[in-house]
Amino acid sequence: MSIGIIGTLINAAAVLLGGGIGLLLKGRIPVHIAGSIFHAIGLCTCVIGVSIAIKGDLMLLVVSLTLGAFIGELLRFEDGLNNFGQWMQNQISRKDNTSKFAEGFVMASLLFCVGAMAIVGSIESGLRGDRSIILMKSILDGISAMIFASTFGAGVLFSAVIILVYQGSIEFFAGYLQNILTTALITQLSATGGVMILGIGLNMVLDAKIKVANLLPGLFVSVGYYYLFLA
Repeated sequence: MSIGIIGTLINAAAVLLGGGIGLLLKGRIPVHIAGSIFHAIGLCTCVIGVSIAIKGDLMLLVVSLTLGAFIGELLRFEDGLNNFGQWMQNQISRKDNTSKFAEGFVMASLLFCVGAMAIVGSIESGLRGDRSIILMKSILDGISAMIFASTFGAGVLFSAVIILVYQGSIEFFAGYLQNILTTALITQLSATGGVMILGIGLNMVLDAKIKVANLLPGLFVSVGYYYLFLA
């Protein structure tokens, strides 16, 4: 086995473990307490999103998210993800039609994969077998997965699949990507993702109904913008 994917496996396992504990807690917390915790988590999510987003180039954010939203609406990313979430929920339990599977899946995937730790940690693990960053990220992700799974359910656990694909690819091909994924590019990608995380937080706190999944193409647009105008 390549040393490049061991860090990813540890990270994914931490999410599954934390998420599993969160599922055991789901429904065992009184409604009024769960509501307050939900809003508190939403506020923290907003802070995380803003703290990441402010590091990016403003024009890149505007162009990336605007074009990303346009592409996402044309391709109906949100609808497709919701349909997938409903299908998965039907496989798990046909009795629950109020599942937040898709919302939990998107939110957790963004939180766990958008950011410098996911990229830099994966490259360090893939190139040198140094998993210190990945181990720290795994602890943070595991705790977050436990909290979010207790509210959003099983969709949070399925974000482990995205971690395996996304971080695993970066780790495995770290030797090729180290010169492409520069620090400056990582900052801009993280900032674009930070705005999406902010959108998730606003949905949690204000029920803003922002279609965050439709903004995902903005990540690809931000890469193009960076190489055209900022590199």
